[in-house]
Amino acid sequence: MSDLINKADSFVLDLFKDKLDEKFVYHNYTHTKRVVKSTQEIIDNTEISVKEEQALLLAAWLHDTGYTVDEDNHEEESCKIAEQFLHDNNVDQGIIDQVKKLIMATKFKDTPQGKLEEIIRDADASHFAKDYYKETSQLLKKEYALRGKEYTNKEWRDENITVFTEKHRYYSEYAIKNWNPLKNENLLSLIKKKQKKKKRISKEKIKVDLKNQSPERAIQTLFRTTLRNHIKLSDIADTKANILLSVNAIIISLALANLIPKLEQVSNRHLLWPTLILILFSVASIILSIMSTRPNVTSGEFTDEQVQKREVNLLFFGNFHKVPFKRYERAVMNLLEDKEEVYESLIKDLWLLGVVLNRKYSLLRWTYTIFMIGIVSSVIAFVIAFATLDYSSIENVISTTIETNPTGVKS
Repeated sequence: MSDLINKADSFVLDLFKDKLDEKFVYHNYTHTKRVVKSTQEIIDNTEISVKEEQALLLAAWLHDTGYTVDEDNHEEESCKIAEQFLHDNNVDQGIIDQVKKLIMATKFKDTPQGKLEEIIRDADASHFAKDYYKETSQLLKKEYALRGKEYTNKEWRDENITVFTEKHRYYSEYAIKNWNPLKNENLLSLIKKKQKKKKRISKEKIKVDLKNQSPERAIQTLFRTTLRNHIKLSDIADTKANILLSVNAIIISLALANLIPKLEQVSNRHLLWPTLILILFSVASIILSIMSTRPNVTSGEFTDEQVQKREVNLLFFGNFHKVPFKRYERAVMNLLEDKEEVYESLIKDLWLLGVVLNRKYSLLRWTYTIFMIGIVSSVIAFVIAFATLDYSSIENVISTTIETNPTGVKS
């Protein structure tokens, strides 16, 4: 028997080498060897006679030889080639008929009849349960493309899942027990890849939808320009407040260092009220300057109910800096899915910036007003103090002071 099987091996190799079209990258000698190996695997674990084993192995070697003649009716052509080869090697007609019957059993759409047909059928589809399934699947896809029937990756994956779940099954006891679990693993891998691809497509679709639904260029420019102007106005307000703060701090420092120590002298007591007016108004200006630049500390948290009711500005850091990232990400993603809510959040952010600016500039206005009033009032007070000064009384006080010294001696 082994001599005949070896002859079949050599015959198929030469036939494919000489006559098989190069487009058959799957149905070739490599595939045939795999089918023979799988057939032998089942035979080794199944009780059959020697003649049945010989018929199975011959059918495995010769079942795809018809591709060298007619790819659409390759089973029938394989039977003709097998019959001629076996006749040339003086094989009994009974075995020839059995080999032809087994070759016809490899038709995927037919249901195998009997143990031997189940074995050859399972061996022909053994790659579904092998670790080289992905490789053979890609080769078959490539072969279909070369034969004029192209599949996209998605179509091919869906077609394979359909074959796994609806069109193919193992029949022999050995294949059901040993190959079915491995086939299910390959099926699971296909399904996971499909779900992963679907998830990736879903994410890409969201991105595309967001891009398509994004504001028009004019609206983007409107928000961008308005936001930039608000930020510049805020910077200007802070700069003005800092200037006033510095000027008034200098005024108070000079007053404390130079004027106040001299007020103890009798001749300078008329400067007391002008100096106090200047210092009090400077202190008031400093307080208002600090209030205009003092940051407002917020809680940094928000509730899901606030997000649903749109009561929180998700674009301001003070409202979310204490919120966990995942929760904030979920809230922002929900925001991005609603175009109207995106507009509303941008408008709310601008409005809140306007409220802050109004407070800053209101305080700044009061600061400048008080600073101006303080300067004018202190100048007027100094003028009045000097204008109403009674020099004769001052001279009397000074003379009286000079006339008496600590030792009691007159000058």
